[in-house]
Amino acid sequence: MSSKKGHKLSKAQKVKQQKEEEEKRLQEEEEARLQAEKEEQERLERERKEKERERLELKDRECRESELSELRHLLEENHTAVTKWKAEAVENAMWERYMRCDGSPDPAVQQDINTYISLWRDDPEVSVTPVLKQCSLALQLVEELEALLADVTDPQEALRYREALMNLQELIHSKHHLTAEEILKRASENTDTETGNMQTVVKDENITLCLWANLEKNPRFKGLNFEEVGFGFELPKQLAVSDIAVRILHTHYDHLTLLARTTHLKIHTLSHRSLSGGDEIPAGLALPEQGEARDNGEGKDDNETQQQRVDEEVQSIQGVEGRKSAASQQSRKTSAQTAEGRGSQIQTQMEALSAEGDLTSPSEDLTVVDSTEHVQVVDLMEYTPLGGVFYFDVFHLPPQAHHVNSWEIRQLLDTGLQVFYYPIEKLSSDDTDTISCPPVTVSVRLPNCVVFLETPQVARWDAAGKQWRMDGIADVSYKEEEAEISFKMDVFQAFVLMQETYTNFPFQSWELRPLGPDSAVFTVKGAFVDVTITIQGDQCMLLSGQEKGLSHLLGKQMSGPALQRAMLNAGINIFVNEHTDKYVSTCGKDPLTEHAAYEQMALFASACAFSWSKWNSKCGAEHLVMQACEHHGPTPVPKDLWHLYLLGAQMSLKLEITEKSEAFCPDHYPGSELHSTFIHMLQDDMSTDGIVRTRESNYLFVNTVQNLLCATRPLMYS
Repeated sequence: MSSKKGHKLSKAQKVKQQKEEEEKRLQEEEEARLQAEKEEQERLERERKEKERERLELKDRECRESELSELRHLLEENHTAVTKWKAEAVENAMWERYMRCDGSPDPAVQQDINTYISLWRDDPEVSVTPVLKQCSLALQLVEELEALLADVTDPQEALRYREALMNLQELIHSKHHLTAEEILKRASENTDTETGNMQTVVKDENITLCLWANLEKNPRFKGLNFEEVGFGFELPKQLAVSDIAVRILHTHYDHLTLLARTTHLKIHTLSHRSLSGGDEIPAGLALPEQGEARDNGEGKDDNETQQQRVDEEVQSIQGVEGRKSAASQQSRKTSAQTAEGRGSQIQTQMEALSAEGDLTSPSEDLTVVDSTEHVQVVDLMEYTPLGGVFYFDVFHLPPQAHHVNSWEIRQLLDTGLQVFYYPIEKLSSDDTDTISCPPVTVSVRLPNCVVFLETPQVARWDAAGKQWRMDGIADVSYKEEEAEISFKMDVFQAFVLMQETYTNFPFQSWELRPLGPDSAVFTVKGAFVDVTITIQGDQCMLLSGQEKGLSHLLGKQMSGPALQRAMLNAGINIFVNEHTDKYVSTCGKDPLTEHAAYEQMALFASACAFSWSKWNSKCGAEHLVMQACEHHGPTPVPKDLWHLYLLGAQMSLKLEITEKSEAFCPDHYPGSELHSTFIHMLQDDMSTDGIVRTRESNYLFVNTVQNLLCATRPLMYS
């Protein structure tokens, strides 16, 4: 009993406990009341916002037709003007070519180009200077044919252009062989006093030719460096004592990669759908393909005949080089046949990107199905060859002349340069083991017109498969400071330096701002290199802090497509195609909404600035978010002027949040309106002068900005 009494609370304690419980109850009631008031306020605020949103949406619906009609009118007006300008430009170009009267053939006329090829093939000239001059003209014709081929729609014309193109490329390469042979025939007349051998360098704007003739056959000879051009090689003893000549021919252009793509890729035409009744959607926006399959079988015979003709044509591009490479592969016949047996059909695809005047690059997808571990065929979408092709060859040294009194006695051969097969297949004396044939070493200085953002990859040409491969390359050594790379190969083959196509992706940020009327600057901060492009009318100019490798491009005005080609050839890629998302992470946006944004940004690029927003990746695939504001003059945009805008397929609005907000919220900015188009949303905050400037923008400037945006797709790849 005493223990129970000890646990009883005193009266004072009971009062205190009751007081605490009462205070707790009152506090809970107060918190519940405040929570209820808060929820009620939030409900009322939601209702107010919903009513306000409904009012604004109703107002927008009333203006929707007029806003869409005005936007459609602006786009169609620009489209019509650009189309007329392009037609006139084509006519002017044709007239200028006609009036040129310089003796060069018109590549669009089949008879002219065939006659030119036939006459040049029969031309006996083999002296290096006139031949290189002839090759320079032929390369100009190759470029013109490539341009014609890119724009042609008639399949028969395409076949004629392709045939002429390949014949020209073959002929150019065969002429290089003839000039090399002519120089090597007189090697003994031009020996080096120190080594007793002949070495010479010939170069022009298109090629660099290095020749070495082994006249002394010194077993202690290790190798040679052509210091003036940065090329070199090392030979094993078997070759140092052989009657050979080594050639390193660096063509600053690349016809082999075109051959690989022509051989392994299929061309499909994309469906270009219009957003405004006039402008086409660039194929780079990944729209559905058409013409993939036809159940009715119409045109089947024509397609098969066409494909057969294409297959026949691609065989000719190799010319002398193809025959030489095929012969050199004979020394590895067993392994090559094994690899070929394992290799299944190579399925590839290239979709032509032909939006009018667009900057998007041709897209190719080379999918390797060969399961052999040692065969590494290059995916020409993942890697891009840069700096041209290096042909590394070894030939039998042509017979040298003998001088007797005043007579010159020379053995004449009609076989041309003969490939010296290496590895050597002769058997040793016991007839059981083949002679050891160590690999050969080659080193080259990186071309000074190319930017390698990472260590270059080396690929060798597989003449049998007409493809680039990365196997068979060993001991690669890259000296970044000296811009030199060296490696070993088992055989003499053409090789190329490659870089990952999308190394500079994804973009870290971007900005488009006006510099003045019909003038703007587009800046992309890439993963490795920042790129700045100024636009003035229909001309673009590249600016970049990366000067090495770009000196031939920086500060030069050129058309948008020309600038894109030049940047891609220089290794600076900020351009996309419909396969880019296979290699680069994206924001996954709706292509129609995205393209509509680029159209409208271009219309207002003379008076408004646009920039990247971190919320673009948080707002879903059906919406876009960017920063924008009116801006005039070349100065940077003050940070407090930027506002966030949400763009959708049906509506655009100004957002209440900022870049510093903690979370994304789609609420519209208090006091702002809703609009069916982005340009009318922007107009609400613009001055009268700014609106007038947008209406006076030149159609060529608008077209150039739009094409640049469609080519880079910053809203998708940032």
